[in-house]
Amino acid sequence: MIRQFELVEKVKSYDPTADEEALNRAYVFSMRAHGAQKRASGDLYFSHPLEVANILAEMKLDDATIITALLHDTVEDTTATLDEIRKLFGHEIANLVNGVTKLTQLELQSNSTKQAENFRKLVLAMSNDLRVLLIKLADRVHNMRTLSYFTSEEKRKRIARETLEIYAPLAERIGIHHFKDELDDLAFKELNNDARESILTRLHYLEQEGGRNIVENIITELGELFKENNLSVNIAGRVKSPYSIWNKMRRKNVAFEQLSDIMAFRLLVDNVAECYQALGIIHNAYPVVPGRFKDFISTPKPNNYQSLHTSVIGPHKQRIEIQIRTYGMHQIAEYGVAAHWQYKEGVKSSKMDYPWLKSLLEILEHASGPEEFLEHTKLEMFQDQVFCFTPAGELIPLPRGATPIDFAYAIHSEVGNHCVGVKINGRMAPLRTPLHNGDQIEITTSKSQTPSPSWERFVGTGKARANIRKFIRTQQRSQFIDLGRSILHKSFLHEKLEFSEKSLERIFEKYKIHSAEDVYALVGEGQITSYEVIRNLYPDFQTKEIPFTPETMRLSKKPRDKESAVSIKGLIPGMAIHYARCCHPLPGDQIIGIVMTGTGVTIHTINCDNLKNYAEEPERWIDVTWDQTESQNVHTGRLLITVANKTNALATITTIISKQNANIINLKIAHRSELLSEFIIDIEVHDTEHLENLIANLRMNSVVNAVERSRG
Repeated sequence: MIRQFELVEKVKSYDPTADEEALNRAYVFSMRAHGAQKRASGDLYFSHPLEVANILAEMKLDDATIITALLHDTVEDTTATLDEIRKLFGHEIANLVNGVTKLTQLELQSNSTKQAENFRKLVLAMSNDLRVLLIKLADRVHNMRTLSYFTSEEKRKRIARETLEIYAPLAERIGIHHFKDELDDLAFKELNNDARESILTRLHYLEQEGGRNIVENIITELGELFKENNLSVNIAGRVKSPYSIWNKMRRKNVAFEQLSDIMAFRLLVDNVAECYQALGIIHNAYPVVPGRFKDFISTPKPNNYQSLHTSVIGPHKQRIEIQIRTYGMHQIAEYGVAAHWQYKEGVKSSKMDYPWLKSLLEILEHASGPEEFLEHTKLEMFQDQVFCFTPAGELIPLPRGATPIDFAYAIHSEVGNHCVGVKINGRMAPLRTPLHNGDQIEITTSKSQTPSPSWERFVGTGKARANIRKFIRTQQRSQFIDLGRSILHKSFLHEKLEFSEKSLERIFEKYKIHSAEDVYALVGEGQITSYEVIRNLYPDFQTKEIPFTPETMRLSKKPRDKESAVSIKGLIPGMAIHYARCCHPLPGDQIIGIVMTGTGVTIHTINCDNLKNYAEEPERWIDVTWDQTESQNVHTGRLLITVANKTNALATITTIISKQNANIINLKIAHRSELLSEFIIDIEVHDTEHLENLIANLRMNSVVNAVERSRG
């Protein structure tokens, strides 16, 4: 354990202006506050904040960060208060301690919802001051170093998994690669030590192959190469970490012996021009591995990392990875955002903005809850990246596998929500096309376009997925509100009772809601019935209990636009109705109702394949029929149309549909070949007769190869 004077001297060695008196005061305050508390290892608890401070001092961070590290557990684990810390150390230190304290101890949370909620707190805390994250990462590094002292294997593995899934990717995101490598290795050791030891044994054999240290030999040969070319270069080399090798073996499904480029070398030069000069020397001397060159100098990573990466068949016929950067770039590569808070001739650092952090905050804003936020964030943090450009030349970094939809949402949520098409490098392309490095992307938008639920299946970023889900949730709520409002109005009218939105306020407290729209949504979703609302507003109201039996009751005398949700005979007044998307029932079809818990009744055609799922639950079946007096209502039918690939073919079929007084509400290409295109078209029609007439008219046109009603 580092001693008090050693820590202070270490900080003063790189920051002569550091507040020595405050450092000593923090040391004593923390030591007294923790007193005789012990860690699982048996060491005094105070050894932990002291080691966290030492880890950060090795990174040459400012004195405020070191003081906070010493104090970071005092409010959480001792009787010390934030007011005491504010009086003794000032507002900056108190705010940092408060930021770390608010995170609580993530490693003590076993419930997945609590884990997710704490990660949400972490993102909010670090958005105010990233030093909170630096302290938390150093805290996790020391906790992982002493993980073996926990007797519970389950606890050790849970902490290790959390470290791999959250903390190591965060360390990489902010560019502190030595934190990431150590966290990966310590977690891998706990989760799969047999695999780790096996890889280490093979790496040792490789390094000493033929009785020589192959890494040192390659460094020597590269040094001679640059000496011949009169370029001063600092060269370092290493084998890659066991965890990164294990990941590559799993990803590529290959054995260790089949891997290449498991050795990496770093070249440091004085300026950018020499970076490209060194690259030229390397490429002139050794065969280049195609597709492995990356220029992060001209297009830095979101954490400001800059370097040239290339892979070559180097000395001893070994495939090696080479990174080339300046000494200044190396400072960022080693310490990432921490370099911003390193002592620099007494200059205090100001707050910085990081696009990746803004992205996490946007995901937080759109996610419905902490677990969904954690899901989207893992998606965001785990990916390698591709770099694409707008037509104006703006660089947009995205995870590998991202699509034009992800690109659109990266520009702005409104661009994503209204995206209808894309040009990739000047050519039209499907929205699900994977993007590649250097692609120029031009997004086409339309105010009438809205996100499709199917988008969620192929987007690659958490931001896109969170926005899509938010829009769909909002859209569904709007539909439930409209449906609930209609049901309530009709029920009050049927019972000849006075209705006003103002009167609904009397039931807000009972249902823990805040507006009339909340009431409508509950009714529309089937969470409560309109008659529950009536009985709450009119306690003396009496009505017959209506069982789930076939019964004739027409609730509407006027047509309802779009989905005719109350034109079915045989249902309880006020019950929410939904039409099954598996069979798209239309008036004229024989139908059956299935009671769905919490959402009302779903109407299927009598020959729907999905009815077999309810064969063992006859109590959920309701005999229903169409209300024939509701014939002017519109319902959604689906057509599968195959057309010849001729000019204006699509215009021809849409014109036929329009002339038959049907309305297209959705259209997508199911399949396309050189000669034919197959479309799935959702249309609004009155009944089966209307649909059959439309099908007959389509079949009469020469451009139509085939047309049939689709049940799916």
